[in-house]
Parts: sequence; structure tokens; C-alpha cells
Amino acid sequence: IHERKKLRLGMVGGGAVDWATVTVFGPTSAVGGRILALIFQSLSSGDRKKCSLVCRRWLLVEGQSRQRLALNAKVEILPHVHTIFSRFDSVTKLALRCDRKSVSINDEALTLISRRCSNLIRLKLRGCRDVTDVGMSAFARNCKSLKKFSCGSCMFGAKGMNALLDHSSSLEELSVKRLRCMNDGFASEPIGPGAAASSLKSVCLKELYNGQCFAPLIMGSKNLKTLKLLRCLGDWDRLFETIGSRENHVSEILLERLQVSDTGLTAISNCPKLEILHLVKTPECTDAGVVAVARKCKLLRKLHIDGWRTNRIGDEGLVAIAENSSNLKELVLIGLNPTSTSLLAIASNCQKLERLALCGSDTIGDPEVSCIATKCMALKKLCIKGCEVTDEGIESFAWGCPNLVKIKVKKCK
Repeated sequence: IHERKKLRLGMVGGGAVDWATVTVFGPTSAVGGRILALIFQSLSSGDRKKCSLVCRRWLLVEGQSRQRLALNAKVEILPHVHTIFSRFDSVTKLALRCDRKSVSINDEALTLISRRCSNLIRLKLRGCRDVTDVGMSAFARNCKSLKKFSCGSCMFGAKGMNALLDHSSSLEELSVKRLRCMNDGFASEPIGPGAAASSLKSVCLKELYNGQCFAPLIMGSKNLKTLKLLRCLGDWDRLFETIGSRENHVSEILLERLQVSDTGLTAISNCPKLEILHLVKTPECTDAGVVAVARKCKLLRKLHIDGWRTNRIGDEGLVAIAENSSNLKELVLIGLNPTSTSLLAIASNCQKLERLALCGSDTIGDPEVSCIATKCMALKKLCIKGCEVTDEGIESFAWGCPNLVKIKVKKCK
């Protein structure tokens, strides 16, 4: 390429992005490898692949500068592992995915990959059903710098998970979804925090039959900030009682289709740094539990409640939220039937409220939304779905909510 070109390069420094324009005369071979690598890093994955086909030099630089890599993790890649990671020798973030109809990589392949990628900081495994505890143990010994680990629909068990945690002293985020070997109906070996006891900040467990074997891990993570439990069987009240009985740093909790009651919510109220709480289809939770959280968690800024139309959370809990959550910025209410009493309290007291969603309610009509339009001066985004609201109620927002930039209305009158 012998044309004059202008290239915009993003130079990252000190957390900011400074843009510089570089004018290139003559052949692009004059462009240094470092500059070429910066150019590649600003391109999409598809464009990077196209650029790598231009010439051997571009192929080499593109491979050496790639830090993220996603592979179709079929067993057929085993003979090519050496070649793949000879080209991509700087990978620090790796995703291995295999579809349901294919045979996935096995322990041998994962071990080879771990030897070539000893500097990995992120690993995502999806559908790698032929990886066992043996492969995970080998991986853990070779890759000790992991900060984020995520797995879904895999077949290794508690031994493999414990091996990973025992060797990952820098692990900050752990996400486990449908770990098949732990869903066999038998009691699994307890999973402890291992070497990650001080570093682990986020734990997400989803669709686990024996998810409570992770209880020692959760309770032993001294600096845990985010806890997400979705569709995991068992009674979880005792776990939250343990967390709430001592000093903790938990700021975000998401509970979905979980067996947790007001006892658990009362324990959660002992998390003074709690800012984000999602209660999604937890039918044993009532107003009493919500009141306990509202009175003690004064930093709450995001609250999502899906009452599943059980009518166990209503005005009493929402009024307590209104009276105690002056920092609330986001409120989502699904399947609840609040009246104008609680909505007026929220609109009057939560002056920082910017995002509000009201869905699937039989009691929210024009008077209720008109109250919101009149009182919520900071509101920017509003969603109303499946409520008894007509044109008259929506028109009230034309005169209120001066900061409103987006309104979404579905399945209303």
C-alpha cells in the first residue's frame, strides 16, 4: 500500500483515551509493530481477521497483539492447540464454547491450553462436558493468575472447583451455572474459598441442585461484594444469617426463584453497605422482610421486586422503602399491587429517583401515574407495562418530569 493514509490511534493512559492522528507516507511496512498493534486493538474482531490476511507481517502482529480469544471447543482442536497458541501467544482472556451436539475438548486439551496460556486472567467454559476434575486440577496448577472464572453446562465437580480455588489467589469473580456433576442428587463435597478467601469479590450461582455446597465459599470470602443466587434449590436463610452476623462488605444481592424468607431478609438487613437488591419471584418474602431491609440499609440505590402476583409485598414494605431510601435511583416493581399511598410516598421522598418500572399491576391507574408525573422531578426513564393506565395518565407526563428522556408503555389501556 503506497498511498498516503491518516490513522486515528487510541492511546490509553491514566484511564483516559487520547486520540492522535498519524500520517503514513509510502508502504505500510514503515509503520512500527507497536503502532500496528494499537490499530488492530481498535478494530472489531471481524476486521482484525481480515487484516491478518493482508500479509505475513500483519498476521504475526495481529496474533501477538490479541489478548482476547474465543474458540469453538470441539475435541477436533486438540491436534491444533500448539499451532493456535503459537500464533496467539499473548492471550489473557479465553472463552471455550462447545455446542450440545458436539463432543467437547477433554482433560488433555485443557491441560495443553493451560501450559501455553499460563498468564490467563479470564477463563469462560461453556458446554465443555468432557472436562473432568482431573483437567480442572491440571489447569489450576498451570494458571495461577486467574481473576475471573465462569463455567456453564460442564461436568467437573467439587474437586475440580476446589482445586481451582486453592491455586487462584487473585480470583475476583466466580460464576457457576448448571454444573452437571453437582446436580446428581447426592451430597457434594463442600467448596471452600481456598486461596481466594481474600480476593473474591463476586459470586454468581445459577441452576444448581446442590448449590449449598458453595456455602463455605460464600461465608469464607472476606471481601465479598456481589452475591447472585438464581434458581438454586435448598433453604438459604441460614447462609444469610451467617453473613449478617459478622462484619461484611456486601453491596449487591440478587435472589431469583430462591427459597428465602423474611428471616433471610432480616439477616440481609445487617449488610450496612447494601446498595443493590433484587428480589425476583421469592414467594416467602413479605412486607416484614422488606421493612427490615429498608430500615437498616440506608445506602440502597437500586431495588427490583418481582412479587410473582402473590400479594405478599405491598404498601407497607414500599412505604418503608420511601421513608428510608433517600438515595434510591432505580425502582422496578413487577407483579405487585401498590396503591396511591405507597406510590405517593415514593414520589415524594425519593427525590433522586431516575429510573422507574411498573409492570403487571391491577392497582396502578391514571391517578397513580399522575402522582409520579407531578412529584418525580429527577425521573429520566419510565416503563409502564400491563397496568390500568389510559391516555389521560400518560398525558400527565407532558407537564411533569422535566428530565424525562424515555418512556415505554406496553399492554396498557
